[in-house]
Amino acid sequence: MQVVILCGGAGTRLREETEFKPKPMVHIGARPILWHIMKTYARYRHTDFVLALGYRGDTIKDYFCHYELMNNDVTIELGRSEQLSIHNSHEESGWRITMTDTGEKTLKGGRLKRVEKYITDDTFLLTYGDGLADVNIQTLIDFHHSHGKIATVTGVNPASRFGELKMDGNRVLSFREKPDSSDTGLINGGFFVLNRKIFDYLTPDESCDLEYGPMEKIADEGQLMVFKHNGFWACMDTIRDAEYLNRLWEEGKAAWKVWA
Repeated sequence: MQVVILCGGAGTRLREETEFKPKPMVHIGARPILWHIMKTYARYRHTDFVLALGYRGDTIKDYFCHYELMNNDVTIELGRSEQLSIHNSHEESGWRITMTDTGEKTLKGGRLKRVEKYITDDTFLLTYGDGLADVNIQTLIDFHHSHGKIATVTGVNPASRFGELKMDGNRVLSFREKPDSSDTGLINGGFFVLNRKIFDYLTPDESCDLEYGPMEKIADEGQLMVFKHNGFWACMDTIRDAEYLNRLWEEGKAAWKVWA
């Protein structure tokens, strides 16, 4: 199944790290957070990635275009540039990565619409380029297929500073992005499963958002379901978040590391 990752945001609240690179390229340990997200999906054999690029997207292209050289052993004979041997040593063999520029200032809905031409299946996966979780992707997909609706969002329960979900059982009654309230409950944790019908709610315009408008409409129509995740979830929104995730990684407590 294809995995779309939204990688275009400027990460203004993480300016110390993102002045010269996009937020998905901020490192946890020796690797960008984007790599960690992709490893989670690869654990469940979903390795066909579509990266919706924006702010400093060339940095992401450069990273993956040089991935073989930078992550394998290499033998080169100086003076004979054609004598280059790459000795496989990384575990990402078979990853297929489509990287497309969706505009520096385009909102999430417009980014998703602009990669529609690369989506070949009726159902696909979508997530943000700054969130980590130990979500069981296969169980998530099975849940989506079980209800037959257009969209499934993973609901998580940290401090309520993101989009809040009002529910009736597993059906989402309303989708409010960053509500002005102190209510606590499940919030939008990303890790979506979507049917192609989602594209009918989107336009390629820069101003087309995903959470404001399209997801709210889908929820109003009874076509949005929530997969309740009670495990680990965290996002990298600030320097404090980045420091926290790096500390977990360094201490061997990275719950999102579901791969061997």
